[in-house]
Amino acid sequence: MIFDTHAHYDDKQFDKDREELLESMPRLGVGTIVNVGASFEGCQKAVELAERFPHVYAAVGIHPDEVGALDEEKIVELKKLCTAEKVVAVGEIGLDYHWDIEPREVQKKWFIRQLDLARETTLPVLVHSRDAAADTLAVMQEYGRGLGGVIHCFGYSKELAIEYVKMGFYIGVGGVVTFKNSRKLREVVEAVPLTSILLETDCPYLAPEPFRGKRNQSSYLSYVVEKIAEIKEVTPEEVIDVTEKNAKIMYRCQGHNP
Repeated sequence: MIFDTHAHYDDKQFDKDREELLESMPRLGVGTIVNVGASFEGCQKAVELAERFPHVYAAVGIHPDEVGALDEEKIVELKKLCTAEKVVAVGEIGLDYHWDIEPREVQKKWFIRQLDLARETTLPVLVHSRDAAADTLAVMQEYGRGLGGVIHCFGYSKELAIEYVKMGFYIGVGGVVTFKNSRKLREVVEAVPLTSILLETDCPYLAPEPFRGKRNQSSYLSYVVEKIAEIKEVTPEEVIDVTEKNAKIMYRCQGHNP
């Protein structure tokens, strides 16, 4: 079944139908979802969702736009959350130079600190990197080796994708691959082995065609599967099977079999 490796069902856009939507996912072909924290409150909500739904797991970490609220006391609290039974990763963490909401040196400091947290808790990492290719790679080469994880919502060149794969990281692919102007990501999918690709929605954001601009959700990954299958010249079933195995390996979990 489809494994959505990166979702944000704690987002307020799901307030009206969150329960119904999450309960429907196994019937719609989505076997497992990892709900990813971005703020400290979001991390707490992610853990709560994982506790309530058998097919939902959680990741906890502070997004670069939110790291201004971090201090060592919060890191201690995050470490406690990491011990929850269904927490499977530290994320999403990283660098965002597109919005530059927090100073870049502050972003780097807490990115590195959260990589250390992942090492302390032996969890993989979900890395957010936007308009920060060189600095993200430099940090990952120095502090991220051996951790395992995924470069979430990958938006850089195929050459950089291959470099991350060599380091043992997966490449996160979502709705953007279906966009007409997504030539670069399609080249990445073509160049990277299917065994190094994960499916992700980043919902409620980045819905694939034909839902672009609308609220995203996990069952829409079927459109991403079809596009990857077309690019890789394999069946959609193979894409689903291989990416599900990849996700279970990375998250070190069995997933959910309804």
